[in-house]
Amino acid sequence: MRDAAVGFHCPDCVKEGAKTTRQAQAAYGGRRSADPRVTTFVLIGLNGLVWAAILATGWTKSLLVDRLALLPTGRCYEEGNAEVYYPSLDSDRLCEGVPDGSWFPGVSDGAYWQLVTSMFSHVQIWHIGFNMLVLFLLGPQLEAVLGRARYLALYLVSGLAGSVCVYWFSGEGSATLGASGAIFGLMGALLIVVHKVGGNVQSIVMWLGINAVLTFTFPNVSWQGHLGGFLGGALVTAIVVYAPKDRRRQLQVAGITLVVVALSAATLARTAVLA
Repeated sequence: MRDAAVGFHCPDCVKEGAKTTRQAQAAYGGRRSADPRVTTFVLIGLNGLVWAAILATGWTKSLLVDRLALLPTGRCYEEGNAEVYYPSLDSDRLCEGVPDGSWFPGVSDGAYWQLVTSMFSHVQIWHIGFNMLVLFLLGPQLEAVLGRARYLALYLVSGLAGSVCVYWFSGEGSATLGASGAIFGLMGALLIVVHKVGGNVQSIVMWLGINAVLTFTFPNVSWQGHLGGFLGGALVTAIVVYAPKDRRRQLQVAGITLVVVALSAATLARTAVLA
């Protein structure tokens, strides 16, 4: 890795981005970003704002957490305290029968926004700190290679893929939040880009292996979100970098749209199972 104005760059990504430094077009289509740090700074800012809002409204007890976190099914909380809930009260009708009960819908109840809001929400400082550090290191170099629109699509679709994987494979009573799915998507993207340009992927595979071990070692870490995000990021990036030049834009848009449609269908299928 090489020192850069923002974090570090992998040599192969620098080489690929340098191919178009005097051109208006990015390496794989679209306009080249004049400043490839901007989108990353905006994403970090959004995550920071949501975290600040959670801190300001009670931190671990903030009811905002369970409006934004991914809940596969709804929960009945003690009013004003997000740390206490009633597992046996699994519907708003039952929750209404408790004097201090407050019902929070899950994705299966129609709260589909949680698939997106959960990827911008954090509670613990180490969680947001680690995720934003990796975003700070990887984001600018990927935007330099992919261009702003494709980089943003990569981030959002990776996060969505992580959320859908959580929705399918996490416990029905779980609550999941964090940008880790999108971050692992960036790791998957870096692996695909370096492989595409014929670079050495050994160090990246080793880095991914370390993160995989940490995922299964530390408690309360969502392997579902990490795995879904990684696969989503790798798939989106493969669509972007391997699309033939003569129909690159059309195939990229069609491919990414197809991924989003498939994720939407998987979400609806899971809702049908839980309903």
